[in-house]
Amino acid sequence: MSYCRQEGKDRIIFATKEDHETPSSAELVADDPDDPYEEQGLILPNGDINWNCPCLGGMASGPCGEQFKSAFSCFHYSTEEIKGSDCVDQFRAMQECMQKYPDLYPQEDENDEKEKSSKDLEATPMEASAAEEKGSS
Repeated sequence: MSYCRQEGKDRIIFATKEDHETPSSAELVADDPDDPYEEQGLILPNGDINWNCPCLGGMASGPCGEQFKSAFSCFHYSTEEIKGSDCVDQFRAMQECMQKYPDLYPQEDENDEKEKSSKDLEATPMEASAAEEKGSS
C-alpha cells in the first residue's frame, strides 16, 4: 500500500511494486520548439539568447547575472564593424561586479602569470646550453 508524508518542505511518496505494475495514464505534451526551457542551445530558433543554456555555466544567474546578460546581449546584437566594440561599458560593469565576488568568480593572478613566464624563460637558456654540451662531446 502506497502512502505520502510531509517532512518540512519535502513530500515523500512511497510506492509499492503493484503501483508500478499498472501503466501510466499520463499524457505527454508535444515538444514546443520555441520553449525557452528546452535544450535548444545558446541561440533559440527565433534568434533570442537562451539564458537557460547550460553552456553559459550559470553566468546568467547569481550576483552578476544582470551585468552578464547586459554585456552578452550587447555583444550578440552588436552590428559594429569590430563586433562588441560598442559594449565596453557593459563588460566593464560586469568585470567590476565579478571583482566584488572573488570566491564565485576567481581570476588568474597577473603575478602568477608573470612568474610562470619568467620561469619558462629561465629554463630555456639552460636547456640550450645543455644541448650544446652534448653536441660538442
